[in-house]
Amino acid sequence: MFAAHRFIPTIIKASPVLLVSLCFFILSACSQQEPLRVFKLEGRTMGTTYHITAVAGVDVSVSETALQMKVDKALEDVNQVMSTYIPDSELSMLNHEPVGSPRVVSPQLFDILVLSRKISAFTEGVFDVTVGPVVNLWGFGPEEMKEKAPSEAQVQQALARVGYQHIVLDDVHQQVTRGADIYIDLSAIAKGYGADVIANLFRDEGIANYIIELGGELAISGTNPKGVPWRIGIEQPTLAQTGVMQAISIESGGIATSGDYRNYFEVDGQRYSHTINPFTGRPITHTLASITLVSRTAAEADALATALNVMGPQKGYDFAVTNGLAAYFIIREGESFITKASPEFEQYRVNL
Repeated sequence: MFAAHRFIPTIIKASPVLLVSLCFFILSACSQQEPLRVFKLEGRTMGTTYHITAVAGVDVSVSETALQMKVDKALEDVNQVMSTYIPDSELSMLNHEPVGSPRVVSPQLFDILVLSRKISAFTEGVFDVTVGPVVNLWGFGPEEMKEKAPSEAQVQQALARVGYQHIVLDDVHQQVTRGADIYIDLSAIAKGYGADVIANLFRDEGIANYIIELGGELAISGTNPKGVPWRIGIEQPTLAQTGVMQAISIESGGIATSGDYRNYFEVDGQRYSHTINPFTGRPITHTLASITLVSRTAAEADALATALNVMGPQKGYDFAVTNGLAAYFIIREGESFITKASPEFEQYRVNL
């Protein structure tokens, strides 16, 4: 998402490419329609897992074994491009490029940086892929977790290296230049992007009905094996209890949840979330337990869910309403939770 004076990660450490988000339950639906050929794929990538159900029509020629191999290869390629845990990944090489030196990058890396810049501008810097130095400082990156919380001086030093505006993108030559000594970390968008990559692969194979879950982020299209729209359950944000708080259904798009209950640490009784505010350089401390967001793509949903989580329950809700975002908020209130949803989210609600 404890012994005093030590950082002990709860449940899991931050994943090699991006930080963990809340899980979804995939809910079944009833229908009398006979199922078509169904592929069940699963594996590991980006330090987490993926689970896929795809419904193939008679015109789909690829076998389940061949499709599994294609999925694994596509995700391996994404990880090699975007991981900060792989020393020779394309992103790691870019982060070590001298300041001011342009570097030609792959279409995938350029594409995700363009999308990241757009969302950074849209959220006025709340979403910022250059927050990596601060993430690392707090022990949620590839560096070894520290034994104590960083000092204010260390936080300010790391913050001096944050600023998405220092990523200079040359659309004509597909070049990226670090305009300052920044460190790019795609943790808050890469899982969603990976799910979109597989969605594109399926479309190329003629598969129109699928649900792709990668580390909790979802790319969805069409209907389930029984011919009914996919139904998703939003999980209660606590490790002590499990269950679905709200069911939703979408025909096509991406869904992502951002929250802190699966990835945090405690020291001297203080709980620290893995989600970092790029303006303060510190983990978020508000009462928003999780936020689920539906968007056009999984990558957009992934990044926007992170941004709204940083904003907090009221500012995040106001931002969602003002900008027509479909968002569902679970907020801590004492020992229980309250929920609220933006008007745009209401269209996706279904009964459990």
